Amino acid sequence: MSLSGKRVLLGVSGGIAIYKTLELLSRLNRVGADTTVVMTRGAAEFVTPLAFQTMSRRHVYTDLFSDEDGFIPHIDLTREADLFLIAPATANVIAKMAQGLADDLLSSTALAAHCPVMVSPAMNVVMYQNPATQANLALLRERGIRVIEPESGWLACAEMGEGRMPEAAELFDVIEDFFTEKDLRGKRLLVTAGPTKERLDPVRFLTNDSSGKQGVAIAKRAKLRGADVCLVHGDVSVPLPKGIETRVVESTEDMLDALKQALPDADALIMAAAPADFKPVKRAEEKMKGLDDGRVRTFDVVDTPDILKSLSELVTDQIMIGFATETEHLMENAREKLTKKKLDYIVANDVTQQGAGFDVDTNIVTILGHEGERSYPKMSKEDVADRILDLLV
Repeated sequence: MSLSGKRVLLGVSGGIAIYKTLELLSRLNRVGADTTVVMTRGAAEFVTPLAFQTMSRRHVYTDLFSDEDGFIPHIDLTREADLFLIAPATANVIAKMAQGLADDLLSSTALAAHCPVMVSPAMNVVMYQNPATQANLALLRERGIRVIEPESGWLACAEMGEGRMPEAAELFDVIEDFFTEKDLRGKRLLVTAGPTKERLDPVRFLTNDSSGKQGVAIAKRAKLRGADVCLVHGDVSVPLPKGIETRVVESTEDMLDALKQALPDADALIMAAAPADFKPVKRAEEKMKGLDDGRVRTFDVVDTPDILKSLSELVTDQIMIGFATETEHLMENAREKLTKKKLDYIVANDVTQQGAGFDVDTNIVTILGHEGERSYPKMSKEDVADRILDLLV
């Protein structure tokens, strides 16, 4: 994960959105970021410094005039940080930053910042839309401070409108994007995710246990690394990344048709979906009724199109990466698919291994190419995504 070891200084001012900052702090710690917190007196009225100290496992700074063995917080904190994010940033804090005021630790630290600074405004809609606030935010943008735009919605004051601080997950994504090298900029990637469905009748279908987590992780990391991403997906169980093109499909044939349309503009295809391998010979037009007389119901099925084999005939210079999801003879099957489907690489995983199944957040893979094979230990699906994307750099 790109945030491991990154030093993030969190500035917290007094607003009800402060609870989101606690969750953000938890998310940052889980991926190995090194976090430190600076709080205003107003912030301490909402959440005690002890809560942030417990979450960050570090001293929380609140006093402008503290001097700890030569360490001067408002000077030295950002000297040691890779990023300074103020969230929530109240109208008062934003005004201080715009006018260069430094009457407490947070505003002094912002004025003396040695690292990139971001602010996430959070306030009442009327305060946010006030010309003074908008002018102050414009000044901050002109000076190179990134303003994370607030959302519209119900506010704590029971009004509707702009001024709502984004959720912790979205702030985390902003930070992750900041620290991610854009080494795939200029690349157009076609990624697939999730299962396909083959209908038995209008209310029943054949499918598999794929959650789409691995494919969505690949699409997300590719977007963060600067690629232009088209995600063709079935019914996935995880949120889709923002800022990417998506095409929803149901059947395996639908997925193949969508990929045929998108492939000519792509630099690479990463086939992480789990298409259904067979479908009923005949689909019932109406809902099938249950049998009450003990008879056995049978269905005739036929193979669905082999997507990668079909696309291999259309490839010009695209890099083709497939998956071999197996329950036995993993490496033998993967090597056969690599050659038979004319792939550049194939990602092999045995879903019977603990931590490598469809609906978990980790995976255990071996990546095979014509130049060799490399096995990886259990890791998050986003880390697996990065190992796959590294093949394209």
